[in-house]
Amino acid sequence: MKRIRKYIVTGSLIVLPIVISVFLFLWLFKFLDGILGRYINNYLMNNYGYAIPGLGIILAFLLIFFVGFSVTHLVNKKVLLFFENWFIRFPVIKQIYPAAKQIVYFLFTDPKENFSKTVLVEFPRKGIYAIGFVTNNSCSHFNEKSGRELVNIFLPTAPSPLSGYLIFVPKDEIITVDITVEDALRMIISGGVLNPS
Repeated sequence: MKRIRKYIVTGSLIVLPIVISVFLFLWLFKFLDGILGRYINNYLMNNYGYAIPGLGIILAFLLIFFVGFSVTHLVNKKVLLFFENWFIRFPVIKQIYPAAKQIVYFLFTDPKENFSKTVLVEFPRKGIYAIGFVTNNSCSHFNEKSGRELVNIFLPTAPSPLSGYLIFVPKDEIITVDITVEDALRMIISGGVLNPS
């Protein structure tokens, strides 16, 4: 029975992540394809008798590319900021948009661009350590008021590193660890199950 249980657990650890990944991929594919592709494929099916799977994703990619190109080369950043400020004035949008923007920004930007290095800091009290990321040197105003050289540290929460705490820690109290940002994020997402090699 112990061997059978071991085989079942081992097989589950291999098969279930694959099944879940494939299921989520297919669900995401159908969802994204249905946003734009549904209307065009309905037109193609009614008039020509066929549909093109993935057409909605291709159109969405082209739309995103066009918007990215326009914002980079054609649209002034002040215009974009004005539109964003106008957009978040709507009652429900102002609660959803900032969180959605934060999630997308986190997913599509390189962690190395946001976090310079991985550190340990004593949090929430002395003797207990939390893993964090250096985001920047603190502003001179904070340094003057505290009388110390402070560093901006982002402390992510597990298992979702999208939220967390921004704390200002004296530079001489930071413990630098030889762990990459990617390994630290894996550790946080796994709740400490995956230790850095």
